[in-house]
This record gives sequence, structure tokens and C-alpha cells, in this order.
Amino acid sequence: MDTLSIELAEFIMTALQLMAALFVVAIGFLVLWVILAYVADVTQTEQAIRRNYPVIGRFRYFFEHMGEFFRQYFFAMDREEYPFNRAQRSWVYRAAKNVDSTVAFGSTDNVHGSGRVLFVNCAFPTLGQDVVPPKSVTIGPNCKHPYETASFFNISGMSYGAISKPAVRALSAGAKLAGCWMNTGEGGLSPYHLEGGADLVFQIGTAKNGVRDLEGNLNDEKLAMVAAHSQVKMFEIKMSQGAKPGKGGMLPGEKVTEEIAVIRGIEAGKDAFSPNRHIDISNFDDLVNMINRVRDVTGKPTGFKMVLGEPKQLDDLFTAIIRYEIEAAPDFITIDGAEGGTGAAPMPLIDSVGMSLRESLPIVVDKLNQYGLRDRIKVVASGKLITPAAVAWALCAGADFITSARGFMFSLGCIQALQCNKNTCPTGITTHNSKLQKGLNPESKAERVSNYVNNMVKEVGIIAHSCGVTNPRALNRRHARIVVMANGSSIGMDKIYPEVGQGESRH
Repeated sequence: MDTLSIELAEFIMTALQLMAALFVVAIGFLVLWVILAYVADVTQTEQAIRRNYPVIGRFRYFFEHMGEFFRQYFFAMDREEYPFNRAQRSWVYRAAKNVDSTVAFGSTDNVHGSGRVLFVNCAFPTLGQDVVPPKSVTIGPNCKHPYETASFFNISGMSYGAISKPAVRALSAGAKLAGCWMNTGEGGLSPYHLEGGADLVFQIGTAKNGVRDLEGNLNDEKLAMVAAHSQVKMFEIKMSQGAKPGKGGMLPGEKVTEEIAVIRGIEAGKDAFSPNRHIDISNFDDLVNMINRVRDVTGKPTGFKMVLGEPKQLDDLFTAIIRYEIEAAPDFITIDGAEGGTGAAPMPLIDSVGMSLRESLPIVVDKLNQYGLRDRIKVVASGKLITPAAVAWALCAGADFITSARGFMFSLGCIQALQCNKNTCPTGITTHNSKLQKGLNPESKAERVSNYVNNMVKEVGIIAHSCGVTNPRALNRRHARIVVMANGSSIGMDKIYPEVGQGESRH
């Protein structure tokens, strides 16, 4: 045997011996861990399972955690999961990637389920040559700087802090490509919102981040500074949001970086919990006055976002509005449903408080008609509207615009890991961990955001053309039916809500 062969054999032998030694050490550490875990389990008094079944009982909690991830891939059917099922997510993924979104063999949805929306196809659908793009709608025509846009599908509020820097960059650039607007969320205006060039809606949350003084009061000078950015087209006062009506924004301290703290005007590293409501808005007259203050300072359309608790709230609101001149009314109202999402919220609120968008949106539109305010005030619908059917339903109900947050998160690659309230999002969307963020490339994801919007508009158009109208904004309640019986029987939406605004202002 030559020298080289002998040296190679010795190297292999040494490597095997080293591996054997490491294996023995690993076994030793494992045995030591088992002993220590056993002692810890039988002596602790907090968890009965671990005390009665030391070491083995620990696997219960491991499997419980892993179940969140395994269910969606191996066990749940296409239409079973919440808050979004696989079929809904898959459509968004395909739309964002701009690949074929057709399906075969038949629907996996329950077309007989109570509450199911079925659109009324026309005997003579709209031909391709008769299709027209949605017309522009002007918000705040009496403002110094009114906002005109044709985009009916836009990005809802997600603040820098709740979502990551690359996520904000991708959304901003994607919104610019698609020609839709992007809501900043209540975390203030960051450079990353601006760099994409998109139209922006600045949201004023209860903490007034980005436009507050040291005591947390609204500061007109800072408000004017934000309005000086030409990209900021509108201002939205957030009264409440669907996932947590009656609770302010909740940003865990581990997500409050130095940069985010500067943008918001808060302290780094500490939990940022916004007040339950605006401390300077205690009634609807205060709200009208705040809207007019913001609009006077900025010269731009100003509205508010709310979750409806009961219809009587609308009577009180609109009665307060009509006590002023019509010009004093909000330029828009964003209605968020109880099915709305967020990065962090108490379970009792996220599960059980507020009216659903399905119920509240038609009521709001009809109340605006009743008080003669429908043409003056535009309606924005928000709350789990991520697919063409959901968006088309909102247009039928009377919405002028639709906004979505979670739909756009899916377009960025969100896998519904349910880690938004932590700093551990595996896709880099809701984390400030740079190692996790590296997988989210803003340039490529911006294209997916744009694709999602474009394919949404296209497929809502397909529904509209099937109903015999030339563009999505022409949809109204005559074009939808709601399943109300277990046998699949349905009633026209215009019969359930007979005082129908036909959406003339939306055409």
C-alpha cells in the first residue's frame, strides 16, 4: 500500500473516531438533559401533565405548537381553515405570481351554505369590445387638494413597525406599479412609504404617531409637514378597527426599534399600546370638528375609519354631520368589519366584538342615502376582502373602494404562520429580525403586489361582465343573491336591503 493510501486510511480512521467521540458526548448530554428535565418536571407545580409524565409530557406542548403548521399542509381541507382557507390563499398566490388561476372539475365551495353570495349572471353578457375601464372617482371635491383615482382595490393600513422595512418597500413600489393607494397604518410616515412613489393615505391612530407632540396631542405643525409630501393624498382618522374595536394599536416592545421609535415619537424597546380611543374625541361633534381641523391644516380629503356597533350609531353620527354645512362632512368613511385582522389583539375582541362587514356595509350605505349624504361621502369597505367574489360583493353592496391588508400580505408570501404578534415571522413580513427579513426581496415582491391588484381588477371585471355591466363600478345589489335557506334557496340582495343606492356616484 502506498504512502497516500495509508494517510487516507489514517484520516478516515481518525474521522470515524472523532465522530464516535462526538456521538458519545451527544448521548451524554442527552442523558444529562433527560435527568435534569425529569427532576425539573417532578418538582414543578405549574403543569400537571409534566409533573405526572416527566420529560414525555413536554412533547405535548411541542406537538401543539407544530400542529399550527402541519394542519394547513396535511390535514385541513381546501375550505376548512380560518381565518383564510387554502383555496383563498392559493388564489392570491397565483394572482400575485401572475400564473393561471383557473380550476378544474367543479367548485370545492359550498354553494348551498347560508349566507353564500351568488352573482346574477345575465342572459346576454357584456362582450369584450363593450368593456370599459372603471371611471375615476373624486374624493373631497371641495378640498384644496382633492384626490381623484380609478383604483377600487387598494392597500389597507399596515404600519411600519407592525410590518418590516422590506415589506413596506415592496408594498409601496407595488402600489405605484398598480396605480392603487397605500394606507400607512397608524405608525406614522416612514421614508420607506415614500420611496416607492405610491399614493398614500396617512392614518391618524389614537396615539397620533408621527403627528403628535410630546404629550401625545395632535400637532398642527407636524400635520402640515406630513401633508407637504405630494404623495400623501388623504388623511384617515382611525376610530376603531375590526379586529379590536375599543382597543388601540398594540406593538410589542421587541418590535419597537430605534428607527421606529423616532418615526412614531415614542420610546424604543417598550410596548407601544395606543389609547382605546382618541382622548380629544368623546362624541360625534368632536369627530366632525377633528375632521375639519385636519382638512383645514392639510387641504386634503379627510375621513375616518370605524367598526359599526349598532345602526343607531349612524343616526347619531349623521345627525351630527347635518347640523353643520355639507362641506363639513367627512370626505369618506372606511367601514371595517369584525372579521378584520391585526398583528396583535385580545381574543375576546378579535372573536366577539363588532358587526361583520357583511351586515354593516349595506346598512351604512342605506343610512347615507337616508340622510342625503351618499354623494358627498365616499365609502371604503375593509375586512377579509381578498378574492374577486368578496370584492365584487362589496361593490354590489355599495362600496366605492375596497381595501385589504392580509390579501397583500399573502401577495408578499405570507403563509399564515400566525406569528404576527411576535418577532418570528418566517417570511420576513412582520418581523424586524434581519436574518428573517433577508428572504423578502422588495423588488420581486413589488411585482407580485402589482400582479395581485391587476388580476383582482381583471377577475372582478369577469364577474361584472357576466352580470351584464361594462365595468365593476356598475355592479349594484340587483346583481347579487344571498343564500338564506339550508336547501340553497336565495334572495336578491336588493330584496334584503330594498333601500338601495344604485351607485350612480361610482360610475
